[in-house]
Amino acid sequence: MARYTGLFVVAAPFEHLRQLLADVLMSCNFDIIYDRRDYLMAREVPGRVSLSQLVTIEVSIISPENSYDDIRMNFVVKNEELPLRLNNHCSRMFETLRQAIANYQHWEFREAIAS
Repeated sequence: MARYTGLFVVAAPFEHLRQLLADVLMSCNFDIIYDRRDYLMAREVPGRVSLSQLVTIEVSIISPENSYDDIRMNFVVKNEELPLRLNNHCSRMFETLRQAIANYQHWEFREAIAS
């Protein structure tokens, strides 16, 4: 199973974060399938790759202590594909998501730590 993780820190109004995050995910061809206050799951829209290559994203949102703090989001991007090559579908989707988060105009991107 291919699996990539990242911690992203952004500055945005917390009350709008889930909608902003949904916009970013939809721009990367993901549909939200589960949404809670501090957790979100999205799945790649089928049709472009085989079922084993479809990517699922789990996002844990760490609520800020107050409204002026940065928002931290832990992402897990995974699929059932064996990562036999460095440039596999899951890694490409993770990179697409990373760039979309960094370049999104409705929040201020602060930091990313990918592993």
